[in-house]
Amino acid sequence: MGIGTVGAGTFTVLSRNQDEIRRRAGRGIEVTMVADLNTERAKEIVGDAAQVVADARQIIANPEIDVVVELIGGYGIAKALVLEAIAAGKHVVTANKALLAVHGTEIFAAARAKGVVVAFEAAVAGGIPIIKALREGLTANHIQWVAGIINGTTNFILSEMRDKGLDFDVVLKEAQRLGYAEADPTFDIEGVDAAHKATLISAIAFGVPVQFDKAYVEGIAKLSATDITYAEQLGYRIKLLGITKRRDSGIELRVHPTLIPTKRLIANVEGAMNAVVVQADAVGTTLYYGKGAGSEPTASAVIADLVDIGRLLDAAPASRVPSLAFQHDELSTLPILPIEDVITSFYLRLRVADQAGVLAKITGILAEQEISIDAVIQREADEVSGEGGNQTDLIILTHDTTEGRMNKVLGQIQALPSVLAPVVRLRKEELA
Repeated sequence: MGIGTVGAGTFTVLSRNQDEIRRRAGRGIEVTMVADLNTERAKEIVGDAAQVVADARQIIANPEIDVVVELIGGYGIAKALVLEAIAAGKHVVTANKALLAVHGTEIFAAARAKGVVVAFEAAVAGGIPIIKALREGLTANHIQWVAGIINGTTNFILSEMRDKGLDFDVVLKEAQRLGYAEADPTFDIEGVDAAHKATLISAIAFGVPVQFDKAYVEGIAKLSATDITYAEQLGYRIKLLGITKRRDSGIELRVHPTLIPTKRLIANVEGAMNAVVVQADAVGTTLYYGKGAGSEPTASAVIADLVDIGRLLDAAPASRVPSLAFQHDELSTLPILPIEDVITSFYLRLRVADQAGVLAKITGILAEQEISIDAVIQREADEVSGEGGNQTDLIILTHDTTEGRMNKVLGQIQALPSVLAPVVRLRKEELA
């Protein structure tokens, strides 16, 4: 259902590697019907190899079809078609992270009741097999946290901002020109796409229901080249990270620009590439790196799901790997924590009057709230506001504290007459 970029890649790779896939799956995987509103384009892709129809419900009604591949995207018709396919007793493979992040609980329940599989490796990080790693490869582990660069568009933009010293708006236009960003890039640059993926990762890592509405989401549109430069000078890179952590009181689930030490491998993931770091008790730290989008990389994940279904087609539902890695009746009730309860460290940039006592007042406010300082840099006033200038930038790195406590501190600092502009606050993760 849908034969655009990923659908065409799936058809191509299936055709090209059919013999290899059959040897692995134990049976052939044949595309017999393709549904797309643009039937002419679909026919150009598949030729005489499959029947092309405009109505996706013809696929669902076909009793000979075992598996439906949904590559339409979005929340609307895709949801209806997936649920109808499940009701018809068909397994479903999808790359639709938005659909599963928002409606996954309903869809997985329907699949469980009908005894069919909903597989979604392609929904997170394109061709990187992170879902399989979390759900199967790391099944012996107590996973502590997962952090990932899981949106290639924003990573490309941040890499360009750092390399060329340009501001966000300039680089976004270039990314659109080169095809890395959509004409409407909102889902990418506001962090929504990454949050869809982080929601699925969190559910699988910790055995909790998908709860996209509880995620904290902050994009990169307000990020300044100035902060990228200062972070670099302090030994950090800024990346848009999807982060989920297990704590005794609940699960952190958040997406936001994050300072990472440059010595971490993930800090050096550039361009449109994706990477995910998993910290677990038995295996320690593992890193998964590769292309997070594109026709054939994503097709690779779609076909891996098809092979899994092919291998287990005759297996009893209880013998299959659960959708969210944990048995349904063993899902945790740990809540998703509000952002105010999240524990992290911070980068603060303050534009202040270049006068005596300013730093002492600011550090005093931090001390009152028991927030310890990791590092402080004060720029020369001439560098910030020109020769003879009377303004300077003060950059402070803190140790861990709660977001709620930092909010109180920033309210007090912002009220100081010597603070001349809104304080820039970014979160910092050591990922150690």
